[in-house]
Amino acid sequence: MRILITGAAGFIGFHLSKELLEESHEIIGIDNLNDYYDPSLKESRLDILNKYKNFKFHKVDLKDKDAVDEIFKTYKPTHVINLAAQAGVRYSIENPYAYVDSNLIGFVNILEACRNYPVEHLLYASSSSVYGGNKVAPFSTNHNVDHPVSLYAATKKSNELMAHTYSHLYGIPTTGLRFFTVYGPYGRPDMAYFSFTKDILAGKAIKVFNHGKMERDFTYIDDIVEGIVKLIDKVPTANKEWDESKDDLSTSFAPYKIYNIGNNNPVQLMRFINALESALGIEAEKNYMEMQPGDVLRTYADVSDLEKDINFKPSTSIEEGLTKFVEWYKDYYEVK
Repeated sequence: MRILITGAAGFIGFHLSKELLEESHEIIGIDNLNDYYDPSLKESRLDILNKYKNFKFHKVDLKDKDAVDEIFKTYKPTHVINLAAQAGVRYSIENPYAYVDSNLIGFVNILEACRNYPVEHLLYASSSSVYGGNKVAPFSTNHNVDHPVSLYAATKKSNELMAHTYSHLYGIPTTGLRFFTVYGPYGRPDMAYFSFTKDILAGKAIKVFNHGKMERDFTYIDDIVEGIVKLIDKVPTANKEWDESKDDLSTSFAPYKIYNIGNNNPVQLMRFINALESALGIEAEKNYMEMQPGDVLRTYADVSDLEKDINFKPSTSIEEGLTKFVEWYKDYYEVK
């Protein structure tokens, strides 16, 4: 396969690209290498990917339609995996236009390119944040997701709606992937496990929001990558008899599908902190704080569709995953 991966220098994009390169697929990676977090980490990921002969990288911003079209025209990818996005719930409150540029304008440029240069399958990153204020758990792809609590979540829900429209109008097979709190080596420094590790090692207090009374369905990066790889060949088909009164809302009369990719095992924030303390061998000083705007109390993935369709369920425990992350962190940052 010739696969275009957007956000290839990002956390998930890097790990996915590396896995697919190992499987001898041709990967065209694009990324704008923005400074939302330390660009040197993105450069380190790229240094690894550039060692593969079957990897080609272009610095491209998705909101540049002409540049995106030129990539499609030049390489004619068979598959597209759109992972490029402005991430972060809290940052979306401070910088809303960054999310409009990347997550909305950027994504419609990808959809238009897939229309003009047809591909076999478009997979794209959605997010568990689309479940917003939902109370019923575990979160199912058959649940309503019309109550987002952050602009980030709203843009991810918009991506699903936009993809469905293009699946219907132009027959582009699209699969949306609702990721649940992804973590692991080469991760994002703005995520709690990364910043907690940095602060604990520096002897600084960590901020524990909502006094630790939150749960997250932490999903280890290797599980995320395995799920995506297995779904590449699972091309959705149209169900011409689709009826919203009795059929799954994650499917459609168009060639469209949505999956949750989560650990199906929510972890209390304090267990997560304890696991990190154990991996580091240091007890953290804790600063207990109120809930932050845009946050949710709990995420919990129903992954029954994933199990049924590709016989896969993420399974890495938080203790195992954080131990691997800490080992990488100490090595990468040369912590004694």
